[in-house]
Amino acid sequence: MIKLDILSDPVCPWCYIGKARLDRALEARPSHPFAIEWHPFQLNPDMPPEGMDRRKYLEWKFGGKEGAVSAHVPIMEHAADAGVELNLEKITRSPNTLDAHRLIHWAGLEGRQTPMVSALFRAYFREGRDVGDADTLAAIAESVGLDRAMIERLLASDADREEIMARDAHARERGVNAVPTFLIANTYVLSGAQPAETWMQIIDELVEKTKDTQS
Repeated sequence: MIKLDILSDPVCPWCYIGKARLDRALEARPSHPFAIEWHPFQLNPDMPPEGMDRRKYLEWKFGGKEGAVSAHVPIMEHAADAGVELNLEKITRSPNTLDAHRLIHWAGLEGRQTPMVSALFRAYFREGRDVGDADTLAAIAESVGLDRAMIERLLASDADREEIMARDAHARERGVNAVPTFLIANTYVLSGAQPAETWMQIIDELVEKTKDTQS
């Protein structure tokens, strides 16, 4: 197997689109060699713990209402192309995602990391749920097979908070400044929501290289 490390944030629309495109490639190449692991990167590390009103946040980030609308046009176009459903009008809060990243980490310990990532994307972008809210996160955890009571206890504590922040900081120190970012075999870096065709080509090349090495 070849390690595919993915840096992403549950509130990043390009990460959601990028995952959909990667999923399409993996479905087309079921014998792919990737072992996938997800890693934390907060788009908004300075977001207040309680989050912010979504509209106010976007207008602040993009310099007003027109800027916010313009920024979302390409997102909607690429989401439609990738077959990703975005219900942005349902989103009322821009959350702090530190706890969501803790949840992804804990899911990984139980072999449920990718289903957790998928559930968080779906909850935020399709259902408009606040993925910074502890009760919401506990319910999402339960939906992918984690013990809800255990997750509630962990979220109420500081468990793994420092580790997640340190991993985020380490990624930035290594030059990551946007997500999604993909690291193949700890060697090759791809940034952005790559087309499914690009992933299929990469998979084909890796499989061929493996054959050559074994022959």
